[in-house]
Amino acid sequence: MPEPDRPAVSAALFDTTIGVCALAWTDTGVARFLLPEATTETTRAVVLRRNRGREVHEAEPTGVIAEAIEDIRAHLAGTLDDLRWIPLDHKGIPEFDRAVYQVTRAIDPGRTLSYGQVAARIGHPHAAQAVGQTLGRNPIPLIVPCHRVLASDHALHGFSAPGGLVTKQRLLEIERTPGFGEPTLF
Repeated sequence: MPEPDRPAVSAALFDTTIGVCALAWTDTGVARFLLPEATTETTRAVVLRRNRGREVHEAEPTGVIAEAIEDIRAHLAGTLDDLRWIPLDHKGIPEFDRAVYQVTRAIDPGRTLSYGQVAARIGHPHAAQAVGQTLGRNPIPLIVPCHRVLASDHALHGFSAPGGLVTKQRLLEIERTPGFGEPTLF
């Protein structure tokens, strides 16, 4: 039985147009989201690792979590949703990181901000590098859309999710972000 301050964490894998993703959740909301790993078994192993000190067990998603999975599938298939309605469990995440995630989550699909712009919006204008490090630890990519944060020159630098920059570029293409996935004249 979970301790009162450590709610149980449930997890499920699900197919999407980009591969098998995984979601872990508590009664509070989504605690972890995984983009596809190299294999389904690797995705399963990663999502079932302890989450902020809590045991994780596979379960059948119901209610808001089942709805979240359907909207994530649709989003990855090109029916864009900002996914902001999905509740999150940020228990145990430092205040600075939560602030970065809040600003990042407000970026609409098809739009981007720079690391410096995120830093300025949280009141730390010289903390672009710290913002990048925080986004590298983001346990809930796509729902907290760290792929929408770019270098100041609009270039792709670093993406810690499986597939790295290729995955980041693919997500930006799916979201029809200007400058990504568009044909060029030359």
